[in-house]
Amino acid sequence: MITREVGAVNNLRPRRLAEAVKEILAEMLREEIKDPRIGFVTITGIEVTPDLRFAKVYVSVLGEPADKTNCLAGLESAKGFLRRRNGEEVKLRFVPELHFRLDETAEDTQRISGILKKLSEEKKGSS
Repeated sequence: MITREVGAVNNLRPRRLAEAVKEILAEMLREEIKDPRIGFVTITGIEVTPDLRFAKVYVSVLGEPADKTNCLAGLESAKGFLRRRNGEEVKLRFVPELHFRLDETAEDTQRISGILKKLSEEKKGSS
């Protein structure tokens, strides 16, 4: 019973840190980052390792593949600034190192929805 409680606390800390980092990054991207390569970016999720040293930041970017590549390059160049500002906001011994990843689930969902809609229309047309 005690080990479950300790395990639950250990799992809770990375999740709480992920939520805090997500809020801070979203605000910084909205208000402080002026890089023209970083267009309309949405942070879809953050995974923090159990030792709190690394954070995978999943972002969704609207636009063409070239826009997405440029946006990721802009985020990579701003990584040091974002990490430093994160450290100022969240008081930890180690500030997580940020790794940006493109999240394409929204586009996949749209594509699948389009396919299902097309199939539904074909089924109605053949009936």
